[in-house]
Amino acid sequence: MSASYEKIQLHEDATISIGIFQDNLDKSSWHYHDNYEISFITEGTGKRIVADSMDEFQPGDLVFIGRNLPHTWIADKEHVSPNKRALEMVFLQFTSNTLNSELLALPEFKNVAKALHLSERGIRINGQTLNDVSEIMLQLPYLGNFERFLQFLKLMDIIGQSEELIPLASKEYLNMQFTTKNKRIATIHEYLMKNYRETIDLRQIASIANMAEGSLCRFFKIQVGMTIFEYLNKIKIEFACKLLMDKSLSVLDVAMDSGFNNLSHFNKQFKRIIGMSPKDYRMRFNKMN
Repeated sequence: MSASYEKIQLHEDATISIGIFQDNLDKSSWHYHDNYEISFITEGTGKRIVADSMDEFQPGDLVFIGRNLPHTWIADKEHVSPNKRALEMVFLQFTSNTLNSELLALPEFKNVAKALHLSERGIRINGQTLNDVSEIMLQLPYLGNFERFLQFLKLMDIIGQSEELIPLASKEYLNMQFTTKNKRIATIHEYLMKNYRETIDLRQIASIANMAEGSLCRFFKIQVGMTIFEYLNKIKIEFACKLLMDKSLSVLDVAMDSGFNNLSHFNKQFKRIIGMSPKDYRMRFNKMN
């Protein structure tokens, strides 16, 4: 079951996209995108997963997530508000074209450039910086385009000079992060990331890649070193490893939330990819922490 949510774009005709995300269920999809994103939680509690990190979130949680960094918020089932919302956040998104390399090379933009660099691992913003940045974010929807952009630059400068930032993804994760110069592989990877909970249709992937099914399977195996469905299971199991950190979820819950239709198949694929059962993996993680 996928999330039922409302994503309200307040300003999408400008360089910076501002909006409100409202999730009405207890599920949120493991996803990534090509935009930078600053997210400020205004309602809800639960678990925030960014790459290989998992932390509790609550109102006032503020994070800056770089491009193509997988992330999700999983709201607590027990703390749904009277209006049936499990999660509400104000988000700000922008692309790499918003701040080009010539602009970032200027000495006046050194803090902005530093903020972008730090976002590659994802950062949690704390202390006075959290107060200053969230105050600006909540004002942005009510400003004209020019003033909004100026305040955005101020916000980025504040982040870049702050010492109240906590990195989220590990350096090891960044070294293993998916990268490819092949546009077809990147397109397939993105499709699988967005649809791993659904029944994957090889014909649909072939259509997206503009290839015959047989040619696609051979091409993918040569480029990636595994079949499309082996790669799909790898994506599912990667997410399952994050969910297993949450002791409140049963192994069956983890299997279903990761896109597996039955527990037996999940256990078999998990052991094949990770080398141990989900239960053993959870026990090992708990001992380490």
